[in-house]
Amino acid sequence: MTMVGAAAGGVDIDYGGAIGVDTDQLRDVGARMLTVAAQYGDVRAAIGRAQAHIASAPQAFPRVDVGALQRSGERAGALAAEVESACTGTLLMADAFEVVELRAQAEALALTDAAAAAALQARADRMIAGDERLGEMADWLVAGWKEQRFEGLGSQYDMNGALPPVFLSGAWVGVALGLGKIRPGAILKGVADPVRVTPVATSAPAAATSLASAFRRMPAGQAQVAVEKYTMTDGASRYVAYVKGTQNSQLRESGKQEPWDLKSNVELYRGDNAASYQATLDALAAAGAEAGDQVDVVAYSQGGMIAARLSMQSEFDVAMQMTAGSPNEPTLSDDQTLLQLRHSDDVFSALAAGGSPEGTGSPDSFTATRVGDPLPGLQDLTLRTHALDTYIETAEMVDASVDPRAEALDGYWQELGEAVTIERTEFYAERTK
Repeated sequence: MTMVGAAAGGVDIDYGGAIGVDTDQLRDVGARMLTVAAQYGDVRAAIGRAQAHIASAPQAFPRVDVGALQRSGERAGALAAEVESACTGTLLMADAFEVVELRAQAEALALTDAAAAAALQARADRMIAGDERLGEMADWLVAGWKEQRFEGLGSQYDMNGALPPVFLSGAWVGVALGLGKIRPGAILKGVADPVRVTPVATSAPAAATSLASAFRRMPAGQAQVAVEKYTMTDGASRYVAYVKGTQNSQLRESGKQEPWDLKSNVELYRGDNAASYQATLDALAAAGAEAGDQVDVVAYSQGGMIAARLSMQSEFDVAMQMTAGSPNEPTLSDDQTLLQLRHSDDVFSALAAGGSPEGTGSPDSFTATRVGDPLPGLQDLTLRTHALDTYIETAEMVDASVDPRAEALDGYWQELGEAVTIERTEFYAERTK
């Protein structure tokens, strides 16, 4: 479900897109409500039987307030009707969410699997044919998502009206180019610039214990990638990669020594191979990760685009992906979990164009959203809302929330903490041409 406002420390936690809940869970709630309605109905019937019994022998029950008994029965009947009505609405909303999901999935598959796309669309059409209200409700859900996904971008430092269009540019680019959501089957094109990856620091830390502590483990100094190798009690190895954001944003130095630059940003966003992605693959290989190994990813900004490609096209098994301020959103399978931190006033996060109406990943996936910097001022010019420190504050809010998906993360940290040994290596990468 969604934790809103102060209840979640200012963070909204949901499944992402227009789908705020797991439709299976919503239907389960509806079924439970129907059971409650039936129980109220049983109570009403029992009171009715008691009334009839008393009416047939009033002298045997002189102290019974028949009027109060009748009112109790009427109240039980009214409650049964109210709960049943709420149940009907809940199940209807679950169907509307499913129509949104089916339509979005069909659109995503249209270019890669026309038959599967047509089957999904036909299923949505059959649902709407059974209850035409579903089409209108699905349209309403998507329209609401589209209207709210960029809320906050236009309310930053105004400078006499000159700056809001600049802040909104990320949203315009993401929507116009349609590159914010990586579609199923999409792989990077071309060949990346050659890179050299060098280990620059090693350590043996304890495992991360929270989402905020994980994002604090980004490599230090010039290193752009850190890889932690976990040797578990059964001897198996698993890995967690920490991938930084852009390290050099100067246009005149784009394409030179630093792989985490504007050139790689543009290449990754438009679907081309990039030196930073190749360097991340090389760092994982140097740390001992092989095809089929479990590699979880914690990534910030440009690192989020690298993480998306690792989860969608690499030979690694990426079961868990945590990103902050990523300019795009991957399309993951239902056995991959995606945790996204997004600020509604972050121009770079807005490049993802809100992701997609149907959300993505396993039922445990979620997007945590808040206004990163609610007060307009000169600090907006420094893009503080995109800063890693600001996203770590958001991660702390998620850690403190009582949302069941956020609380479920405790199991993940405990699992990492069971490792026998942890070997951490930080890598520095550079272009070699």
